[in-house]
Amino acid sequence: MFIKLKRTFYYFQGCGFTAERNGGITMGYYKYVREAWKSPEKSYVKSLMWQRMPEWRRENVITRIERPTRPDRARSLGYKAKPGFVVVRARVRRGGRRKSRPNSHRKPASMGIKKITMRKNIRWMAEERVAKKYPNMEVLNSYWVGQDGRHKYFEVILVDPNHPAIQSDAELSWVQNQGDRALRGKTSAAKKSRGLRAKGKGSERNRPHKLR
Repeated sequence: MFIKLKRTFYYFQGCGFTAERNGGITMGYYKYVREAWKSPEKSYVKSLMWQRMPEWRRENVITRIERPTRPDRARSLGYKAKPGFVVVRARVRRGGRRKSRPNSHRKPASMGIKKITMRKNIRWMAEERVAKKYPNMEVLNSYWVGQDGRHKYFEVILVDPNHPAIQSDAELSWVQNQGDRALRGKTSAAKKSRGLRAKGKGSERNRPHKLR
């Protein structure tokens, strides 16, 4: 069955192939999934979120899932459909810090209640909570999958460093020498929150920045 996604794009269910009618160019399924997730409010992802959010709200805060919701993003971050990989969806509250209102008198501008955010980003929080839930696994990476008015949802890719399929994989041999990557701030989200993405002039004091 063909489903029309846009004016010229068609997706064939069951096989995972797409085709562009203008010019006769045939492209892969992952490319159209990637383009749809770049602007979810303008694509079919918006209707999928309306269906999924009520189900995700009723689930646990940390829920193990069978396969990634965004296969293109998961594969680009290192996910492989093989034993030793686990994908977990985590729910984290969104917004800034919840600060109490001071008892003493202050001007509204000096109360310091609103517009105060933590130095640690929310995606890093999700990775840390998942790492504590699965202590025998290592956090490989994570990505955003949705949000509502109160929470943000992330999917975290976990790897079992002691699994034979992971130990025999040359591309994942480095995971065996790692330990508590998310808790030590070694993931991509953690490095971004720690300010380690910047290089050169102005970032001299960012390195070395070790948590422990």
